[in-house]
Parts: sequence; C-alpha cells; structure tokens
Amino acid sequence: MSEQKNSNQNEKKYKDYVDEISPKPTYVKNYILAFIVGGIICMIGQGINDAYMNIGGLNKQDAASYTSITLIFIGAFLTGLGVYDLLGKRAGAGSIIPITGFANSIVSPAMEYKREGYVLGVGANLFKIAGPVLVYGVGSSILFGFIYYIFKVGF
Repeated sequence: MSEQKNSNQNEKKYKDYVDEISPKPTYVKNYILAFIVGGIICMIGQGINDAYMNIGGLNKQDAASYTSITLIFIGAFLTGLGVYDLLGKRAGAGSIIPITGFANSIVSPAMEYKREGYVLGVGANLFKIAGPVLVYGVGSSILFGFIYYIFKVGF
C-alpha cells in the first residue's frame, strides 16, 4: 500500500513539475493572430476575385472558380517553398481554415515523402491528410442529396 502511495506522490510531483516548466499558451494572442492572418488571406482572395471580374471580365461564378484555383496554387507553391509552414507556426488556425490550408494539407505529405520516389512517395502520400476529408465530404454529400431527393420528390 505504501508503494502505491509513494508512486502516486511521485506522479503528482512529476505532473506539478511538468506544469511548472511547460510554456503557458497565450490564447488571446493566438486568437488575434488567427483572425488577422485568416482575414488577410481572405482579403487577398477577394482581391484576386475582384481582379478576375473587373480586369479579366469574368462573371461572378467563373471568377469564384478561378479564384479558388489560384488560391490553391498559391498555397501549394508556398508550401513547396517552405513559407506556408512558417506562416502556420505563427498564425495557427488562421492559415489552415481558408482554401490555402487545404492545398497545404495535400502538398505537405507529398513533400515529406518525395525522397521515396514519385509513385510510392509522392503519389501514395499525396492525399494522406486531405483524403479522409474528401472521402467523408463526398460521402456525406451523396447521403444528404439522397435524403433531400426522397423528401423533395418522394417515392
């Protein structure tokens, strides 16, 4: 019984020590940085969208599609250069929420495994993080579309 008591005391001392030396998160600073960086990314996206509509003469729907493609390219390109990961370390959720974060989640694993070759390295790991998101997104959209069809059209 005394061994268990000593073990519990040692665990408590260790936990207290770890809590004491662990850096304390700065939640307010993290929230503000995420808000600012996410907002800046969205402002850049809006600027690209406006440029496609005003300068490129595209309609609203086409401009939105081209804007998404452009932002995905920029996110993937910056990930390849290693810049987007640095941004993510500073901004946290502000850099992963927009569509550029999706591009980062696809390119990062591919970059990590490129030394294993294009097929078994890049190809096999390209959708390692984003793959489940795509699978469940497509699957749930089919399910909800079917439910919508049943209630809208009926049997």
